[in-house]
Amino acid sequence: MNTKLLIDSALKLSPAERFTLIDELMNSLDRPDPSIDRLWVKEAELRLAEHRAGRVSGISASDVVGEF
Repeated sequence: MNTKLLIDSALKLSPAERFTLIDELMNSLDRPDPSIDRLWVKEAELRLAEHRAGRVSGISASDVVGEF
């Protein structure tokens, strides 16, 4: 089945069915990778240690994302 035909078929689904399809497709793209997770844990621990040692300072959330 080619992409256009697949899209045309998907657009005929009910909104709930389209949501389910989108959810399944998004989940298929975001597979956990334990090796990447371990790297992020090490990075987070390093950053926390640097912050606690006073070698780096934090930035307030409002400076990063603005005011709500």
